[in-house]
Amino acid sequence: MTNDAPTTIYGPVKSWRLGLSLGVDVLCVDSICSFECVYCQLGKIHRVTTKRGVFVATERILEDLKKADWQAADVITFSGSGEPTLAENLGEVITEIKKFTRKPVVVLTNSTLLHEKQVRRELLKADRIFCKLDAWSDNILQRVDRPYEEISLESIIAGIFDLRREFSGFLAVQTMILRLPSEFEIEKFSEILRLINPDEVQLNLPTRPVPHEYFPETRGNSVGVSADFKKIKTISKNELEIIRRKLSELTKLPIITR
Repeated sequence: MTNDAPTTIYGPVKSWRLGLSLGVDVLCVDSICSFECVYCQLGKIHRVTTKRGVFVATERILEDLKKADWQAADVITFSGSGEPTLAENLGEVITEIKKFTRKPVVVLTNSTLLHEKQVRRELLKADRIFCKLDAWSDNILQRVDRPYEEISLESIIAGIFDLRREFSGFLAVQTMILRLPSEFEIEKFSEILRLINPDEVQLNLPTRPVPHEYFPETRGNSVGVSADFKKIKTISKNELEIIRRKLSELTKLPIITR
């Protein structure tokens, strides 16, 4: 970890889904998450937990926001140094930022806390929510996302399902693909997607380099490949397109890739 604490606001950065996105980091005292994904662009997660807390005061985030180039952003995106729903002041920060900027708010979540009613209540304040769902079995969940011990695929799916029923905004499912799934796995995943019925499914490949240690500068994807970073082995874009077509046929949902 760097000696100087990273700022709670970063960017704006270009996003293939959102245009110019200004990042909000409600966790930036450290890397804090309920996953230790093999492809995590932050590098090492120092605190692996499902326990919520206030890590950065709302007042500090608003002060940083006022100093940033927020006017240039198309959206304000909550992501940063781990899982944003771990912050107990998430709902408060969303409310205050929307009040100040009048811009749409997007939350990127790994979906592990969505089974908690209070977390879902706070997320309802957002305009768009992107829910991570990388797995169609607990085996894949363990291998790819490496979750905190009490997390199961069933609880993740149930949480996204409940949020989808309560949230009136745009809800997308984000899936990182590392290997070519079998026909059975694609069918199984399509069943899960049909159950959730999101507005969109975003299929991604892990193209970003992975640091060996927590590297907050990668929050905005502005750092090039270093000798200290590793590249994750994955499938080709052509193979990803095959998966996209199959899922599209089976689910009748909008399935997009970069």
